[in-house]
Amino acid sequence: MNLAFWKKKDGQPKKKKSALREWLDAAIFAVIAATLIRTFIFEAYTIPTPSMEKTLLVNDFLFVSKVSYGPRVPMTPLAVPFTHHTLPLTKYTKAYSEAVQWKYRRIPGFSEVKRNDVVVFNFPEGDTVALERSDESYYDLVRRMGRDQVWSQYKVVSRPVDKRENYIKRCVGIAGDTLAVREGVVVVNGVPEAQPPASERLYHVTTTTGDRLNHMRLEEMNIEDVPEVRVSGKISYNLTPSEVTSVKQLEAVNGAVEPFIDGNEDGVWPQDTAHFKYTVDNFGPVYIPKKGATVRLDSSNIELYRRIIAVYEENTLETKDGRFVINGTPTDQYTFKMNYYWMMGDNRHHSLDSRYWGFVPEDHVVGKAWLIWMSYGKGGIRWSRLFRTIR
Repeated sequence: MNLAFWKKKDGQPKKKKSALREWLDAAIFAVIAATLIRTFIFEAYTIPTPSMEKTLLVNDFLFVSKVSYGPRVPMTPLAVPFTHHTLPLTKYTKAYSEAVQWKYRRIPGFSEVKRNDVVVFNFPEGDTVALERSDESYYDLVRRMGRDQVWSQYKVVSRPVDKRENYIKRCVGIAGDTLAVREGVVVVNGVPEAQPPASERLYHVTTTTGDRLNHMRLEEMNIEDVPEVRVSGKISYNLTPSEVTSVKQLEAVNGAVEPFIDGNEDGVWPQDTAHFKYTVDNFGPVYIPKKGATVRLDSSNIELYRRIIAVYEENTLETKDGRFVINGTPTDQYTFKMNYYWMMGDNRHHSLDSRYWGFVPEDHVVGKAWLIWMSYGKGGIRWSRLFRTIR
């Protein structure tokens, strides 16, 4: 058998590719290479909201490392390259097909998700979306408007895990932790957190004259002059820990700065006011589920784990004669199949995070925020932020 049949015969000239063919080959190679890099190594993201300020600012452009936690194998592999869930220049046209769906798998990475990592993940409540109000939680819309109203007014679609909106927050609790928020301070396993140095929260500032702080003075201190009147007679500013120290030293303030404690219960997870009276600044304690751990189920805690059991881990969950029935079997306990995380924004009073929608499953984790490669604001490029690693 001639194993060299593919070799060019002596004297036969090699056929030259046309310019069009060369360009086409180069374009195909570039698309494949870029798609592999984007899927398995790193991807670029933009910060659209102030929920992570001042750690991350609006219009910071990031590289997110996929290899840190291990790249997630695509769960919806049939998709248009370089798109997420919607085709460019369209409002509603899907950029993917659900004809093929793969189970969650992850290639081993360099580490697990750790406390205080800044993480990009798919929005847990993004499995259903009202497209005309895609920046809001569908479930929150239903609670406020009613399901029939939402379905009659908006186009409602479902999305697979890897095609849900990308969110970026700080992981403040990992699988197996017990987490609470006390007077605005996160407490993990009984230990208060060390507040991220660039994180913001609201503080009451009482001036000697009752007037707002001087705009020019705040600008010199790099403090955004957007006061909020949350309590009659008191002005609240969004400040980092170092800015609190600076404001206290102002003559017009004379130390009169105190944390604002938000007592709002509206929309706070798990939306079971009969058993939970959680607020934004006083929350929990809650156990963050760990793979293989088992919890007892009863009417007082089922709302903490209902979505995990029925949605994230795809079981049937019913209540019959006062007992829970999972996959047809009566039971009063459940063993978790995945690890879960608790994510919160650094801008604590301007962040929709786990306090509003609960746990983040490990199969929703995209990668670790790594580097700011570009940033611009009202004054143009923020040169001091370029090529800064994210902590």
